[in-house]
Amino acid sequence: MDTKTLLNTVAEKIGRNPDDVASMVKALGGILADAVKQGDSVSVPGFGTFEPKMRMERVANHPSSGKKILVPPKLSLVFKPSAILKQKVRNS
Repeated sequence: MDTKTLLNTVAEKIGRNPDDVASMVKALGGILADAVKQGDSVSVPGFGTFEPKMRMERVANHPSSGKKILVPPKLSLVFKPSAILKQKVRNS
């Protein structure tokens, strides 16, 4: 499903304008990003939890040259689906 289809489907389901839904989705993305940057996890009931995870420094191989390079530590985002979402996917 592409973004336009998603926005139109949600707008139809809740009886709102697709432009309003697009604004809400954009705001939700910003709120999630800000919370994760601060180290907080964000739980969306019935959907799942977004959690920050610090990836440690590691040594990797450069794909084209084959040289070993040092990859610095970084903050990544982990999504854990809720039990309700898992059950809906399994039963469909």
